[in-house]
Amino acid sequence: MSIIKVEEKLYQNRYIVDENRPHIYIKDAAVCEKECKTKPCTFCCPANCYTLDAGEVTLVTDGCLECGTCRVICQDLGNISWNYPRGGYGISYKFG
Repeated sequence: MSIIKVEEKLYQNRYIVDENRPHIYIKDAAVCEKECKTKPCTFCCPANCYTLDAGEVTLVTDGCLECGTCRVICQDLGNISWNYPRGGYGISYKFG
């Protein structure tokens, strides 16, 4: 039995980027830096859209699974603005 990695499954999905109109953004980078101690978005996002670079949280929405994990884990600080992408953009799952 062969083991299939999550990355291989995610690669099968199609993602159409809505240039210059991200459906998620960090409201205030200073809040992430100063008030958020554990930065859970950097390890809870299943698509790895959030990364930590020199203490600063960076967001790249390409490949976002639109699961809403980031808005749930940042609910206390409310520093993430999250909406579904416009029609025709975002993720299209190969298997439903």
